[in-house]
Amino acid sequence: MNPAQAYVGIDVAKERLDVAQRPTGEVWSVSNDPPAIGELVERLRRLQPTSVVLEATGGLETHLVAALVAAHLPVAVVNPRQVREFARATGRLAKTDTIDAQVLAQFAEAVRPSARPLPGEATRELSALVTRRRQLMEMLTAERNRLRTTSKRVRQNLESHIRWLECCLSDLDDELDRSVRSTPAWRERDEILRSSPGVGPVTSATLLADLPELGRLDRKEIASLVGVAPFNCDSGRFRGRRRVWGGRSQVRAALYMAALVASRRNPVIRAFYQRLLAAGKPKKVALTACMRKLLTILNAMARHHTPWRIMDLALAGQDSC
Repeated sequence: MNPAQAYVGIDVAKERLDVAQRPTGEVWSVSNDPPAIGELVERLRRLQPTSVVLEATGGLETHLVAALVAAHLPVAVVNPRQVREFARATGRLAKTDTIDAQVLAQFAEAVRPSARPLPGEATRELSALVTRRRQLMEMLTAERNRLRTTSKRVRQNLESHIRWLECCLSDLDDELDRSVRSTPAWRERDEILRSSPGVGPVTSATLLADLPELGRLDRKEIASLVGVAPFNCDSGRFRGRRRVWGGRSQVRAALYMAALVASRRNPVIRAFYQRLLAAGKPKKVALTACMRKLLTILNAMARHHTPWRIMDLALAGQDSC
């Protein structure tokens, strides 16, 4: 077989990896453990595929992706929703592990997603801390909401749990700060990002961990990657409302809070927000536009290693290189 025609899809489960190859249609499965992963990687090295595609599974794919990257194989981790919609578009409505692997191989052949490097160990650890902080905040919010309507019998238990969660959150914030400060490159970028009014330690850590592309893409690409770029919804003479869609939800959530603060305390974002409101834009639409503008500015600041300065903002906002 011509190596340039080999495309591989791998469906990742906790105990098993289902593998499909195109255009031969060959399908096989192996255990999801280090020895079996080693054998699979060696088999794929002999095959020399053009692309190996997996879905993001929340961490189950990490060891496999690391092994594939170490073997210099072109691996791409894609959004499961994108693959599922591709399957529906091609008439694949049934869903099994084997079918998913075949769809992934077909997706690799048709779409040819670009391979992305695996984040380093330090970045993965920082991302895990940011994720854990988000989980603690969700639990803390839920417990505080329960406290409002609970009976006296369980109030003491809830209050005790809330104090424990607050203590865990404080310790985690300290650990996040130590992690950022212990890496010179992160420390420099953190200082640059936090020089922007509205960007605090949590937003900065989220951008460092979950948006390593910041400063490497142009303003349109970074907005699309995060999910704050408006997409058209037009047909014939109909002009629909522009909507944002997809992207990295965890980054978007952090950016939303930063834009909310910036719309009050950042002179450039506040003026932009007020101008949109004066033009009749709904507050939610105006705030989404502020998220994109703030992201564009942060992207330019990261690219040029330049902290926030009012006199640089006109240039930064227009930067599209």
